[in-house]
Amino acid sequence: MQTPGWALLISFWLHMVATVAWLGGLAAVSLWVIPSMQKALPADQYAKWLLSLNKRLDTVGWFSLAVLIFTGLVQMGANANYTGLLSFANNWAVAILLKHLVFFGMIGVSALITWKVSPALQRAAIRRAIGKVSEEEEVLTRRLQKLIALNLLLGVFVLAFTALARIA
Repeated sequence: MQTPGWALLISFWLHMVATVAWLGGLAAVSLWVIPSMQKALPADQYAKWLLSLNKRLDTVGWFSLAVLIFTGLVQMGANANYTGLLSFANNWAVAILLKHLVFFGMIGVSALITWKVSPALQRAAIRRAIGKVSEEEEVLTRRLQKLIALNLLLGVFVLAFTALARIA
């Protein structure tokens, strides 16, 4: 069954919007917002602010991931170069495989941020609020910053493999 043109058009548009929202957000936050806020705020306020910011990033990121998966499946199924799951009959399929491997890496990093680093940072902030100050909060803050930057770097690779698939 062939995908209707209107469905493919909507799929391409949604895919681009989700990509811009997620990667644009990661780029803005890791390249400009985090460095400037780190200089402007005291360490304890910065950690609290970063945690709040990450909650918003998480929402956009996970929603974008869901949109990207759905629209990507629609587009892949409609592409003439797609010859089946785990079929590497052409350069397009290899580029798409590499793109998906990196994309799954982004999902892993996002999961680590959402379910491990952010909750640990929140617990450290609570401990600080009740007077139990430790260096853990600073370590977790740096880890969160690095993971956000890593996701941005992986996103750049996803875009590179997408471009490679376009010319393959």
